[in-house]
Amino acid sequence: MTYVVTDACIKCKYTDCVEVCPVDCFYEGENMLVINPSECIDCGVCEPECPAEAILPDTESGTEKWLELNAQYSAEWPNITEKKDPPADADEFKGKSGKFDAYFSPEPGEGD
Repeated sequence: MTYVVTDACIKCKYTDCVEVCPVDCFYEGENMLVINPSECIDCGVCEPECPAEAILPDTESGTEKWLELNAQYSAEWPNITEKKDPPADADEFKGKSGKFDAYFSPEPGEGD
């Protein structure tokens, strides 16, 4: 089992999860984070830290798409290990649905 980041992270990109991860398995895209599933140790400390509730165990129904997306982009995007300020408009996007189709960007973020 591993944890995955879902579309709830898009345009929110809070990094509270990054700060608590003991194995630094988060990777930064332009407007969301992903978890490298082969690096995640399934400790679960990141899940309750996410203000957008974007992190789920891959055993939850409907996470197959997110497991694939996390695996793909964690291989392409830079590693992030330190907390950063969220986007200025993050709270406006928190809880919105349909964010993947409307806002997902495959572009990498800055990383550390």
